Amino acid sequence: MKDKMKKLLIVESPTKARTIGKYLGGDYKVLATVGHIRDLPSNKMAIDFKNFEVEYVIDIKKKNVVDELVKEAKSAKQILLASDPDREGEAISWHVKWILESKVKGLIDKKNITRVTFHEITKEAIEEALKQSRDIDMALVNAQQGRRVLDRVVGYSLSPILWKKVRRGLSAGRVQSVAVRLICEREKEILAFLKEKYFSVYSELKKDGKKFKAELIKIDDKNIYKTEKIKLFDGEYSFTTSIFKDKNDAESYINQMEKEFLITKIIEKELHRLPLPAFTTSKLQQAASRKMGWSGKQTMSIAQKLYEKGLITYHRTDSVYLSEKSIADFRKYIGEKFGQNYVVEKVRFYKNTAKNAQEAHEAIRPTNVSKNFVDESDLRESKLYEMIWKRAVATQAASAIMKNTTILFANRNGTFESKGVRMLFDGFLKITGDKHEDQVLPELKENEKIDGKKNWLLESETNPMPRYSDASLVSSLEKQGIGRPSTYAPIISTILLRQYIDREEGRFKPTVLGQATNEFLVKNFANVLSLPFTAEMEEDLDKVSLGKTDWKEMMKEFWKKFEKELKLAEGNSERVKVEVERTGEKCPECKEGDLVVRLGKFGKFISCSRFPDCKYTKQFQEAAGFNCPECGAEGVVRKTKTGRKFFGCSKYPICKWAGWKKP
Repeated sequence: MKDKMKKLLIVESPTKARTIGKYLGGDYKVLATVGHIRDLPSNKMAIDFKNFEVEYVIDIKKKNVVDELVKEAKSAKQILLASDPDREGEAISWHVKWILESKVKGLIDKKNITRVTFHEITKEAIEEALKQSRDIDMALVNAQQGRRVLDRVVGYSLSPILWKKVRRGLSAGRVQSVAVRLICEREKEILAFLKEKYFSVYSELKKDGKKFKAELIKIDDKNIYKTEKIKLFDGEYSFTTSIFKDKNDAESYINQMEKEFLITKIIEKELHRLPLPAFTTSKLQQAASRKMGWSGKQTMSIAQKLYEKGLITYHRTDSVYLSEKSIADFRKYIGEKFGQNYVVEKVRFYKNTAKNAQEAHEAIRPTNVSKNFVDESDLRESKLYEMIWKRAVATQAASAIMKNTTILFANRNGTFESKGVRMLFDGFLKITGDKHEDQVLPELKENEKIDGKKNWLLESETNPMPRYSDASLVSSLEKQGIGRPSTYAPIISTILLRQYIDREEGRFKPTVLGQATNEFLVKNFANVLSLPFTAEMEEDLDKVSLGKTDWKEMMKEFWKKFEKELKLAEGNSERVKVEVERTGEKCPECKEGDLVVRLGKFGKFISCSRFPDCKYTKQFQEAAGFNCPECGAEGVVRKTKTGRKFFGCSKYPICKWAGWKKP
């Protein structure tokens, strides 16, 4: 007996396929493409610059996947393309449809091929999506094609020039090179910053046995602190300094102070603290970086697993919108779990700030509010899910109410300030679990006099703007309008892998290779690597996704200007020398050259400065400031093939101790 014809539903992830398969039952066959199955070839440009016609090829590694899709398509009753609900997912569906129509004879006429999308993998969402199938959105496909072709043109055009002018084997990317530029410019700003010492004056006061601190804030009604601003490449940096630059001046002021302090003013304010909106992709990456020290790539990998298991909504989004149903569920849960007084009186909505944020998309939230933890999974999934759950549910909780007290004291010609804060109602903090410690001042009255117990100075130093972390780099890219939710993690992973930057104690520092490459690109392609131009290209791609701009016309305009810059750079630019770090030792092999630190495929290594005449090399070992816990030898920092740092023993391979954490 012949098998009953099934409907074929195609997604891109095997895990997603398994989760959906559990909900759909025997009438459906669910298969996965395992990512893209048709793309630009890797060995050539594959783009016609006259009309921007593109040559796509089927990935040879996906032959078995394609064969199975074709086999099932021949006997399927209906074909549903259900890849992710974004530009990349739309393009995957479009490529799958093209492959099936080209390989299955008569498919166009005989089969009903439609597109379905859902932002969460739940039974209800999938069933609703199946009722609302549609044609492939070619505006979204074209936006993905536009980005793919734009990045290919920039990367494949710049890389050969970098080989000639900087070093063989280098490559460049449109947005990745801008990220490297941000990091290099920040390093210049840090090196140019002049640190300055300054002093603050404090007093300890006491009443009814309770000690509290007061800080000098004014002299003769003029603030002793001033805010200074520095113009940066990507914005502005503010830092605080004091009029007391000289320690003697500060000590002289203290010596002339009176014993008694007069209370001149008491200011009490009730403050309402609001919860933050549910996570967008960039904010999730930033929060995971700050709280757990995770890279964007790590965060997105874990979020992908949570999404595919049906635990959270789609994790690539720039929208803070929440569906009416989820809001109602959150409000009901808060009322039942914490009490009705913890539910915000009116539904709280948040406004999208991202350019072209997709209102139809939701922020990242749990699909089932009653599941407030993840069981039977690894610890990282549990941590990320808990963070997502708390942030989303808290959006519908009441504000936290605090009472702030500021007391001003007069002493000689100076004004001192003490601040206290007391929690009146914890509101949404009950859900997020954020801790708040009360700072309670004693009961005081205006015109009351208090004895000072002791005075002291605090020496401080102005600090330059910090190096970028995962969180601050993503934040800066987002503010500049560069990149989109799905691109932030790959941008950072790529420039780390290419060894243009290093991650040191969670912060990014350009390597000598990154600085040399950036110097050449900025000098010869300032327009392509400028923040306004890169943001403008993102806006053009957004217009393509809305059907307002033709991607091929966009590319023709870009190529017209870029081609001229390429010819000028190839003919007129000077070669950039990549500086090497010297160890101060002579080569033990040739006795003539100096030992230098170079960058290779797998990171730093030591070689002779006379290379290639002398081919002496040895492994580079970065001292890590600890002794091996197994043999006691000096500990070193090493890197994996993907650029991730770990700690090891300098006596490897005799001692094989290694670990991710410094002992």
